[in-house]
Amino acid sequence: MGNPHFSVIAPVERETPVVVEIPHAGLQLEPLALAPLIAPASALGRDADLYVDDLYADAPAAGATVLVAHTSRYVCDLNRGESDVDARAAEGASARSAPHGLIWRSTTHDEPALAEPLPRGELERRIREIYRPYHARLAELLQRKRERFGFAVLLCGHSMPSRGRNTGQRPRGAVARADVVPGSRGRSTATSAVIDLPEELARRRSWTVAHDDPYRGGFSTAYYGRPATGIHAVQVELSRRLYMDEDTLEKRAGAFEQVRDYCRELVTDLGGLDLGS
Repeated sequence: MGNPHFSVIAPVERETPVVVEIPHAGLQLEPLALAPLIAPASALGRDADLYVDDLYADAPAAGATVLVAHTSRYVCDLNRGESDVDARAAEGASARSAPHGLIWRSTTHDEPALAEPLPRGELERRIREIYRPYHARLAELLQRKRERFGFAVLLCGHSMPSRGRNTGQRPRGAVARADVVPGSRGRSTATSAVIDLPEELARRRSWTVAHDDPYRGGFSTAYYGRPATGIHAVQVELSRRLYMDEDTLEKRAGAFEQVRDYCRELVTDLGGLDLGS
């Protein structure tokens, strides 16, 4: 029986060394997660990576294996470390100030997300039933790819608001972001061929690119990206303005298909790299 919190989609054509990981597209909320949650419904959609699973729908046909989470990041953020929990988000956690760890205590618009800190038992349940099985499966997929091909490529698929937070004297939302932000922790999580590819394909489309700015790659990129051991990881953040209306959360006809084509080409080209030597 599969895990209800995520799915693994196998390649439908000749398999490649690529694993596409999509941790934030899900909107599911368990009954046990509903009681403490006070984030507005609009935040659940606004803070999800909506449609990223649809953007990478062609990945299995391109030979990649896809791991996609169904559960909302407001239940458990799978792109954080297991111990990355604020004391104001869960009882018994270590004190830290970040509001968006494994358990989010506020929305990206600074609205409260939790009525009170989670009981320790509920935090442990989410780690045991959601977080650990997800990452155990991801590690297994990467290991199998490495055994078969001699290396593995992890593409961490994400999306981002087109405008960032306020800085200095500028009003909130005034900071425009690039169209595509590849993250590799200072080019440390993959070989140059993997890191450069999403940038090259974006520039061919006249999209703007900013490497590692403002996202350098989250937990999965940093944890699994070990080029010396044959596992290469890159996070790719796509600006939501490219493919959706950020106010209505609707797909933009035509534009969505263009971004899906980018994702298909990216997965295909990553799968064609020879990194075994």
